[in-house]
Amino acid sequence: MGSLQPRRLSPGGTLAAATVLLTVAAVLGGMLLAGPARPPFQAADTAWHDAMLGLRNPFWDLVNLVLNWAGYTGMFVFHALLAAALIVRRRPRMALFSVVSGLVVTLLVQLIKVLIQRPRPGDAGVFTETYSYPSGHASSTAAFVVAAALLIGRAWAWVLSSIGTVAMMLSRTYLAAHWLTDVVGGASLATAVVLLLWVPVQKACLEENINARRLLTWKARVSRRRREAGPAGSEPR
Repeated sequence: MGSLQPRRLSPGGTLAAATVLLTVAAVLGGMLLAGPARPPFQAADTAWHDAMLGLRNPFWDLVNLVLNWAGYTGMFVFHALLAAALIVRRRPRMALFSVVSGLVVTLLVQLIKVLIQRPRPGDAGVFTETYSYPSGHASSTAAFVVAAALLIGRAWAWVLSSIGTVAMMLSRTYLAAHWLTDVVGGASLATAVVLLLWVPVQKACLEENINARRLLTWKARVSRRRREAGPAGSEPR
C-alpha cells in the first residue's frame, strides 16, 4: 500500500468523460425502454452473439466459468479485501470510496434492470437471473478495477483496468449471458459513476494517502532504530 499514488483528476475533464459514458448507457437504455425485446440494434447484438457461440471450446469454457464467478460474487470479495487492506494501512476514506463505488453501481444496475426488463439470450451457458440490461458482471468489474486504478494512480493499473473490463465484457457474451449492448452499457455506466464519485473525494483521499505514508514511514524508522539499538544496549559494560 505504500506504493499507492492516487492522482488528482481535472474536474472538467472527468465530468466530460463521465457525461459521454453516461450518454452511451442512457441512449442504449432509452432505446430498450421503447422495445426491450426488439431494439433497433438487435440485429447487431444477434450477429455478435452468434459469432461468440462459434468460438466455444472446452478451454475457454473453463476460463469463462471462472470469470463468471469473479465478475459478480468475486468482485464483492475483492472490494472487501481492498477495503480491509486500506483500513489496515491507515486509509479509511479510500476504503470507503472503494466500498461505496461498488454498492452504488450495484444498486443502480439492479434498478435499471427492473425498469427496462430486457430479456436475456435464450441459450446462456451459465445460470442467469433478473434481466439483461445492463450487465451486472460488466458493471461490477468496471466499478472495482476503475476504483482500484484511481487509488493506485499508476499507468499499469489503468492498463490492467482496461484489460479486465474488456475481458469481462467478452466473457459475458461468450457465455451468452448477455447481449453485446448489455456489457457496453454496464461498463459505461459503472465507469462514469465511479469517476463522478471520485471527483468530490479525491482531495481528501490524496491528503489521507500522504499522511498515511508519512506515519508508516515514521513507524518503520522507529522500529528499525529500536532493533539496531537492541543488540548495542544488551552488550555488557
